[in-house]
Amino acid sequence: MTGSLHLLKFASTTALASALLAPLFPALAQEANPTVLAPIVIDGSKNEDPTAPLKGFVARTSATATKTGTPLLETQQSISVLTADQLKSQDAETVGQALDYVPGVVGEPYGADPRFDSPRIRGFDSRQAQFLNGLRMMRTAGAPAVDPYQLERIEVLRGPASVMYGQGNPGGMINLISKRPVFERFGEVGVQAGSYDTYGTYFDFGDIMPGNSDFAYRLTGLARTASAQVDELDNDRYFIAPAFTWQPDDDTRLTILTSVQHDNPSTPSSLPPALTLNAGANRLSRDFFVGDKSFDTSDRTLTNLGYEFEHHLNDTWTFRQNLRYQNFDWNYQALGMSTFGLTGGRTINRNATIQDELLNTFNVDNNLLAEFDTGEIQHKVLFGLDYRYYDNNVGTQFWRATPLDAFNPVYGSVKLIAPTVSTYVDSQMTQVGLYVQDEVAYENWRATAALRQDWASTEGRSTNRLTGVSRPVDKDDQKLTGRAGLSYVFDNGIAPYISYVTSFEPVPVPATGGPLQPTTGEQVEVGVKYQPEGWNGFFTLAAYDLKQKNVLTTYALSDGTTRTGQIGEVDVKGIELEGVTSLTDGLDLRAAYTYMQAEIVGGVDDGKRPDNVPEHAASLWLDYTFPEDTALEGFGLGGGVRYVGQRYGDIKNTLDLDAVTLFDAAVHYKKDNVTASLNFKNLADKDYVASCSSFGCTYGDGRTVMGKLTFQW
Repeated sequence: MTGSLHLLKFASTTALASALLAPLFPALAQEANPTVLAPIVIDGSKNEDPTAPLKGFVARTSATATKTGTPLLETQQSISVLTADQLKSQDAETVGQALDYVPGVVGEPYGADPRFDSPRIRGFDSRQAQFLNGLRMMRTAGAPAVDPYQLERIEVLRGPASVMYGQGNPGGMINLISKRPVFERFGEVGVQAGSYDTYGTYFDFGDIMPGNSDFAYRLTGLARTASAQVDELDNDRYFIAPAFTWQPDDDTRLTILTSVQHDNPSTPSSLPPALTLNAGANRLSRDFFVGDKSFDTSDRTLTNLGYEFEHHLNDTWTFRQNLRYQNFDWNYQALGMSTFGLTGGRTINRNATIQDELLNTFNVDNNLLAEFDTGEIQHKVLFGLDYRYYDNNVGTQFWRATPLDAFNPVYGSVKLIAPTVSTYVDSQMTQVGLYVQDEVAYENWRATAALRQDWASTEGRSTNRLTGVSRPVDKDDQKLTGRAGLSYVFDNGIAPYISYVTSFEPVPVPATGGPLQPTTGEQVEVGVKYQPEGWNGFFTLAAYDLKQKNVLTTYALSDGTTRTGQIGEVDVKGIELEGVTSLTDGLDLRAAYTYMQAEIVGGVDDGKRPDNVPEHAASLWLDYTFPEDTALEGFGLGGGVRYVGQRYGDIKNTLDLDAVTLFDAAVHYKKDNVTASLNFKNLADKDYVASCSSFGCTYGDGRTVMGKLTFQW
């Protein structure tokens, strides 16, 4: 019945899209003298494909902010683009690692966690703000983890993005852009080995289909076995991502994007603050294991099947449809520290978590782009209709389990003592959105205005399997959101701007607890962007004032379990600086600085700073490759520094985390078609506590080394 309802809703949405757009098509066919827009600012920027491979670190356009490939210089909001070359230079093994060098983002606030990425953008938890090719990846807790080797680039839009994407986090969004066919023959295959018993192989190749120049394909894959800083933890991964493009002419393109990823991520060991953060001689080592191999298991599969279709009806009108079905299946159980914490200075109380998730998400985004002039004013008007369906089936159990002696641990004999939570949530969330956006250019002025109306509905039941009580979780929400921005692009490449944006996010029914209120947000941002002439660089300075209401938080109960709740309002004021360059003499550089002043407003925690929000953060990555015809031709060196300032692990501001400075390094050498590389993270082997919360404290990773040997053609 649920599947039939899903298909009915999709059919209704598609019919509505057709009904809204059909009246336009006769007019499109009669367009006799379409207007061809001149390049707006800098030659090449307008024509850069924001999904295609890009050499170096510097991107000029974005696929995220406006959905129209607008040059970054003319976009009145902060965006960072991480190219495949940068991901490779830094050897980013997770999305979180890649985001460590982005302003306004704490990429790994909880340390290394193989289960999922949990970045914070402008002070807000952004696990639920991850998108794949412009379509949201849904999950009630955490987020599906996508391996960076699948990606052509990562784009981070800071500030609300609801007007283009519907329900969303006010801190921003992370848009992961998949690798796709490029209509030429290429390829690479490689092997890797490194810390934590990591061994793997990877490949990425593509070509035009034999006998048919209209079709191209690409096949990307990886197989890796690995553990973690705690040897007992698993981090194996296998994925394959076939992609196909059909382009019969310059006006039509269909790209099919698929992937299957299977892994077995384990839970990092969270330990009592008294034996980590605030410990003296009794400090536990960072490889201490609080779980048990005889009990802990994890098995999950993430499957994506979708396509992107684009057709230029004429020089004025373009129709596009982006569609994806995603299935996420995770069977998981693990032991962890209970919120009861420590007894007698040495006994770690433990909880057992048993979770079975089966999630299905369907996204479709239809839009029609018109490019035309009214007098001396140039317009890019985007009309859109999108639909999202999220089927959430999650069974969750928490048990009191056998405690563990911190100084004489005995493994292999785990008993579940008593259940504290046993729930099953079967819910469906649907969202329909209508949006319109106009990008205006007049002489050197650029302006953007957009509005969106969302309708979101949740229905289903939450069952307490301990009491047998079942209750509905039905809820309907709707909201109008908007964006307005204005900038002036000087002939020398300097562009000051100002923008105002709002956000709206209905919250999926949590595994424990009832329906929650939607979060809402608003932001004012002013800044200046600079794209120099004559050399390849991009620099930004932004200041913003961001507010969110009904902010989500996780809190501990007296029975040792946790619940998800809402704390009222959070205000964040900040300044961000970013510079990125790729020079012809082999120098690539990315630098960033962040200042954030964040505060909880109202309630029992009024005036406190939200958890995991540093006031200051900075990073610098530099990679230099010696040029041809020199003694060190083909040889290159890279180095980076990451600084994360003092922050608190909880909203009560009782768990004080020291500032930390970490160093990274890289060495690489390329000869003909063979590249050898060696990357070091936390080069100085800094021993530090990465996070603390009601779940306990986790250590950051020590020094890691990863070597790769890649053959390319």
